[in-house]
Amino acid sequence: MTVLLPGATLGVMGGGQLGRMFVHAAQRMGYFTAVLDPDPASPAGLVSHYHIRTDYLDEQGLAQLIQRSAAITTEFENVPAPALVTLGAHRPVSPSAESVAIAQDRAQEKAHFQRCGVPVAPHAVIETAEQLAAVGDSLLPGILKTSRLGYDGKGQARVTTREELASAWEALRRVPCVLEKLLPLAAECSVIVARSHDGRLVNLPPQWNLHRDGILAVTQAHADCLPAATARQAIEATRAIAEGLRYVGVLCVEFFLLQDGSLVVNEMAPRPHNSGHYSLDACDVSQFELQVRALAGLPLPQPRQHSPAIMLNLLGDLWLVGGETETTPPWDRVLALAGIHLHLYGKLSARRGRKMGHLTVTASTAEAVRGTALQAAELLGIPAF
Repeated sequence: MTVLLPGATLGVMGGGQLGRMFVHAAQRMGYFTAVLDPDPASPAGLVSHYHIRTDYLDEQGLAQLIQRSAAITTEFENVPAPALVTLGAHRPVSPSAESVAIAQDRAQEKAHFQRCGVPVAPHAVIETAEQLAAVGDSLLPGILKTSRLGYDGKGQARVTTREELASAWEALRRVPCVLEKLLPLAAECSVIVARSHDGRLVNLPPQWNLHRDGILAVTQAHADCLPAATARQAIEATRAIAEGLRYVGVLCVEFFLLQDGSLVVNEMAPRPHNSGHYSLDACDVSQFELQVRALAGLPLPQPRQHSPAIMLNLLGDLWLVGGETETTPPWDRVLALAGIHLHLYGKLSARRGRKMGHLTVTASTAEAVRGTALQAAELLGIPAF
């Protein structure tokens, strides 16, 4: 690939907060940016040099993005893969349409993990009534997940009996699903890697994650957050998954750490990830700069984390305490704490469960960063962790 030096225009499919942070990183390095997103108030569109306000499959919109951009990436995994095929016929696109298509389908995704030799939870693909009837009792209790378009806990149902399984599949309108056996979890973690066109592969330190109601709530990133052997295994598995895809760009892989100490892969996201936001403030190279570098064909340095960090997700609930009327959280009191980094995404209205921003806390020790993060959480009304 020809290296694209600052001054070129980089395109991004999607205008959410991940696109906004990509745009900021690209602009800081001297690139122009173009965003395709139908929402006129999209967070990335509001800060980009060019905002193409069309649907993701609109031919004229795609043509404009091709005309504007020297290379194109995506900021969310549900961009229609056919759109990436169209773009890829004219411009370098990373990640590729093939990688995104695999990440969009849980059944294909799990098959890829297994081909890479990475352990997955026992599961069954359910696309027909015959496959539903053939599900083994050993998979219950389990979680039924739609194969496509599920995120942040959506498109999922916990089932304990065959009757509940059948009812859940009916409630999901009999779309293709994957049933995963419920496993005894001890923790969740993730690893973010970046891979270049020439196969150079680097990674951020593994992160410990806490989800609430299916949405990431807290990420801890420091030397004590995971056992060393678990961290090494997660990094090796993530690198194998990226190599198996011949992936180009930033990839996040999420894992379950079981009570017996073993690790199984949950899912992957072909983009920067909420759990890597701390890298903006705690690493010398953030996940978004890695995304810019991989897209532009620039060298990928191995990121170095210079401070222990904890990230708190800021959901719209914090603006709606006690009712549906929006109130401003006490940012002045939070920002009075040492090591606080506030990132708000420019969304014009709050909704419960909507990601409005994140707060990163950095300190010189893991103990200090946890103490400050708990203080910030208490001020904001976020449950302790």
